[in-house]
Amino acid sequence: MMKKALYFGLGALSITRDHAEKFFAEMVEKGEISRDEAKNFVDEAIKRGEEEKGELRKTIRQEFEEMKNTFSYVSKSDFEALEKRIRDLEEKIGTGNQGE
Repeated sequence: MMKKALYFGLGALSITRDHAEKFFAEMVEKGEISRDEAKNFVDEAIKRGEEEKGELRKTIRQEFEEMKNTFSYVSKSDFEALEKRIRDLEEKIGTGNQGE
């Protein structure tokens, strides 16, 4: 149970190895776990955190792709190209940016 709680906490917070090592060093000092257990927890927690981070990135990418396919959108580069075309046309017809 403790192991699962630690994995969840460490993975959810996406802590660094340094933070995990400090946390487990305190537990070793208090005699709550051995050095070997602490090292194993740190290694497994970091590994699991990286796996969870990868899964989260994958899920976010999938959701983003689904949103792109569901909704109409204009990319920033397309929008900027349209703005430039409008400016060019305004210059040609002599209206410029009089509305601003």
